[in-house]
Amino acid sequence: MFAENVRPALNAFKKKTLPTRAAYLKNITSNKPLKLVCINFLSLKVDKRNIGNILVVTDHYTRYAQAYPTRDQRATTVAQVLWKKYFSVYKFPARIHSDQGRDFKSHLLKEVLKIAKIKKSKTTPYHPQGDPQPKRFNRTLLNMLGTLRPEQKAIWSQHVAFLVHAYNATKNDATGVTPYLLMFGQKPRLRINLCFGVSKNENSYKTHQQYVSRLKKKLRNAYHLATSAARKNADHNKHQYNARVRLQELQPGDRVLLQNLGIAGKYKIADKWKAIPYLVIKKLGDLPVYKIKPKK
Repeated sequence: MFAENVRPALNAFKKKTLPTRAAYLKNITSNKPLKLVCINFLSLKVDKRNIGNILVVTDHYTRYAQAYPTRDQRATTVAQVLWKKYFSVYKFPARIHSDQGRDFKSHLLKEVLKIAKIKKSKTTPYHPQGDPQPKRFNRTLLNMLGTLRPEQKAIWSQHVAFLVHAYNATKNDATGVTPYLLMFGQKPRLRINLCFGVSKNENSYKTHQQYVSRLKKKLRNAYHLATSAARKNADHNKHQYNARVRLQELQPGDRVLLQNLGIAGKYKIADKWKAIPYLVIKKLGDLPVYKIKPKK
């Protein structure tokens, strides 16, 4: 009788999405360009060119972003775009950070990154705030796309590159300088400069060595200012965020349910949680991430 009464309630519970408990914010840090690159997908309404996705690639240190319109989110597409359009233009980053998307966890992408000796990390389901920069850029890009005229929105994929360039040429609030300057060591030559005949005082150099020396000096100064500004901004955001958190720690032996990931689309009516309970074994590091095992 007890089992008959409890089973329907348990089935209903597994279907529910429980309120998310926030954890203390842990800042992700980097100290030079391409030390850490974040990737994620942005989905939009399919345009006239049958394109409905954007692969967003953001350099964590400089905030320099690139956005590549794609027709799908398959692992083969991710691997090809990264290799042909990003790695070959810039260089292999030291580490790539992504969300929990299935295509970012595929065997194919793991092999591609292994060949390039690129480390891979991802956000945890419990702590998605570990990947904030792409989401901020996504909001910015969506706002920019929203300003297009109706006829332009019908072919929005043709305008992405121009909007991204405008973003990279705009001073970032966190670093105090433009992403373009931090990435390339010089200010971009913009159309407005040409329209009004305003030319920047570009230095001429007698030798390549002189150019390299000046460039290194400018980059050192820019990196110093950007790092200081970004650290202050991150500390402020962390303090503001953590002040609202009411952390609830799990202890070894606690019983928990394991969330079913990747149940969007045709899996929308699937249970949100695994059928069997799990036991907490131990906490991993300072983050609210735990090792668990099925309860027998």
